[in-house]
Amino acid sequence: MARGNQRELAREKAQKKQADLLRRKGQQEKDSNKGMTLEQRKHRDAELMREKQKKALEAKSEGVAAS
Repeated sequence: MARGNQRELAREKAQKKQADLLRRKGQQEKDSNKGMTLEQRKHRDAELMREKQKKALEAKSEGVAAS
């Protein structure tokens, strides 16, 4: 007879977990990513990283040249 309580507790726990997952999913959808597909985000991020690497190499070469 005690299992009825276990079932209710398990249902409540599952509902909380599902609600938490939905809340997290909403937080992941940031303004900068809204309306973009995965491929579009990957392409954008790759371009940003290339620019960042280029700036880092320029700064490093300027530092070597100044020394």
